[in-house]
Amino acid sequence: MPHHGVAVYRLGMAVTDAPPVVPKKERWTFQWKELYDEVITSGLCTGCAGCVISCPHDVIGYKHEPGAYKPFHLEEELGLENCIHGEKGCTSCTRACPRFRSWETEADMHLFGRHREPEEMSGVFSDTLLVRASDDFVYDTGQDGGLVSAILIWCLENNIVDAALTSGVESLPNGDPGWKAFPMVATNREEVLRGAGSRYTYSANTMAFPEAKERGLERLALVGMSCQTSIGGVMWNRKIGKVGKPIKLNIGLLCSKSFDDALFTELFETKYGLKAADIAKMNIKGVFQIWMKNGDYHEINLKECHAWTREGCTYCPDFAAEHADISTGGIGNETDWTLTVIRTELGRAIIEAMAKDGAIDVRPGDDDPAAIALMHRLAQKSRERWPVWANGDARVGLPEKKK
Repeated sequence: MPHHGVAVYRLGMAVTDAPPVVPKKERWTFQWKELYDEVITSGLCTGCAGCVISCPHDVIGYKHEPGAYKPFHLEEELGLENCIHGEKGCTSCTRACPRFRSWETEADMHLFGRHREPEEMSGVFSDTLLVRASDDFVYDTGQDGGLVSAILIWCLENNIVDAALTSGVESLPNGDPGWKAFPMVATNREEVLRGAGSRYTYSANTMAFPEAKERGLERLALVGMSCQTSIGGVMWNRKIGKVGKPIKLNIGLLCSKSFDDALFTELFETKYGLKAADIAKMNIKGVFQIWMKNGDYHEINLKECHAWTREGCTYCPDFAAEHADISTGGIGNETDWTLTVIRTELGRAIIEAMAKDGAIDVRPGDDDPAAIALMHRLAQKSRERWPVWANGDARVGLPEKKK
């Protein structure tokens, strides 16, 4: 269809320049009641906290604790499953939820102007690269090349954003960094590096938004797992851009699942004697890799960790953070480089500017075809988890199951 001028449509054998009849868009009336039934209690909720930060009445709570990571209603008038403000017309929570109804196609339309094609298992993107930080300290401190830390530092130092919504780690009694993640606001290099590295437990980084707002930080970068990075596009498409507007840059982490914090005590420490305070670094490369501060190295079969998978990950269909500007992950054979998926023009502009400044080293993604193939394979595997009773958009392209 032409973008400008009068469209021409073929009706049978006749041609007319009359515009098509556009059906009136259904008024959005869905509120907490529908969200509670269709997402919160159905198993679809990932705990991204989009509904929490978007609630204008502050009546949705959230506990960032083991066994929790899920929103809940705070008012008692209508019980846990309904909201008095929703009954009066407030729909903010469902507008912000990246698992409610047609979330995938709505975010696609906002970001890319089209829906994902069936063969695009990893979402819409324009390029794949292998990237790593050129700063040796950032490279050593970060994970798989330190790219995310490098992006945040560069954007802060070049006045692209005022702050980043990311995750930090709680300090141990002796002052050393621990492993329990929490949402935090980072405004400088030191704060970014304080939260560098992977923990594989969950942090709803969106929950740092109120602090950023209170501090008057208006241009934000969001670093998050796939569920969190879909919040912005969904919010904008559903006309709740006031909350999403400050998020100027969206960095997504490739993610198959995350684990409950109890993994550290109930498996690592109880079975293997590996105390969280003694762990120096972790990674997942087919197995759970753990490096201790004393130099020891351990591998734990991932099958042993499945019992600690967060409930919110069991149905999640998005491995590749399909609605980020830039999606990143340390997969494939090039372990010191980050597979980087460029999805938007903003994402491309930032990577190109950083490369020009010498802040990052860049290679073609085709240098590690195994990484790209693995991304597509894991993306399809994740989409297969999406239940058939939910909105079918996320299952588009999956082979039909044989009867």
